[in-house]
Amino acid sequence: MKLLVTGAAGFIGAAVCRRLVDDGCEVVGLDNINDYYDPNLKYARLALLGIDREEADWYRFAVGAKSGLFKFIRMNLEDRQAMRMLFANGEFDVVVNLGAQAGVRYSIENPHAYIESNVDGFINVLEGCRRNKVKHLVYASSSSVYGLNGKAPFSEHDGTAHPVSLYAATKKSNEMMAHAYSKLYDLPATGLRFFTVYGPWGRPDMSPFLFMDAILHDRPIKVFNNGDMWRDFTYIDDIVEGIVRVIGVTPRGDDNWNDLDPDPATSTAPYRIYNIGNQRPTKLMDYISCIEKAIGREAVKEFLPMQSGDVYRTYADSSALAEATGFKPDTALQEGIDKTVAWFENYYGIAR
Repeated sequence: MKLLVTGAAGFIGAAVCRRLVDDGCEVVGLDNINDYYDPNLKYARLALLGIDREEADWYRFAVGAKSGLFKFIRMNLEDRQAMRMLFANGEFDVVVNLGAQAGVRYSIENPHAYIESNVDGFINVLEGCRRNKVKHLVYASSSSVYGLNGKAPFSEHDGTAHPVSLYAATKKSNEMMAHAYSKLYDLPATGLRFFTVYGPWGRPDMSPFLFMDAILHDRPIKVFNNGDMWRDFTYIDDIVEGIVRVIGVTPRGDDNWNDLDPDPATSTAPYRIYNIGNQRPTKLMDYISCIEKAIGREAVKEFLPMQSGDVYRTYADSSALAEATGFKPDTALQEGIDKTVAWFENYYGIAR
């Protein structure tokens, strides 16, 4: 099987590429290596796939940097002409779209970056898939689409019409765009709503990194909403396992779909939405305690009000994923945090 994975230098994308290559798949990885966060971390992830920094910077879509079953291409998703040529020449069986402008808070200050990458870029992916007969598109959505939804746990069968950040709105738009292409062009498309992913090689703008870095360098950590928040933290290996299993579950139209009571998770088209979450929401203060335990040091805490774009709680119902794939995320939080702290100290050369 030959796959295109976008966001291949990102946290989740690089991990998915490594797994697919280990499984014997031919993988083309695409990323623009932007500076939203430290590009050195992105280059280091690519190095694990056999691509050095010079190769990543030099090669473009016409050639690409090759290492065994993995080929890397530096490209923007929103580059329409380049994307057309990539798909026309790629002969991809499956596309895993993990490339996007990430971050809830950053979207408040830089809205145009999200439209360009997450909307304009995604339409280029959809066009490439439908024009070149891709057998299955798997794409990243987000738990943030649940927005003002107060029902818990969050189910794919619930409505998601009230996002509270532009980032969430772009992810919701991806789901709607994918459904339109599934219906119009019979394109099998599966959207995956990720719930607060953490683990080794994670993003520096996310709380595990920020908390670890602050504690290890004797700086206070910022605790929003005075610590009264809940998150369904999901370990990276569980996310990767879910993605890989979903690749092999090509959606088909639901014969029992009722247009008088429409189910948002399914359709008469080959379209499906799944949550990928640990199903065990943790209070923010307990999460911080796990990091403190792993490091062996108590954090100095600066308590602050809720930030714009944040939600009070995330809580996944992943039963549909388990039914479809036989897998549900189950890594215990302390186990995942211990591995994350160990990686962080090793990568940054921090001695306690």
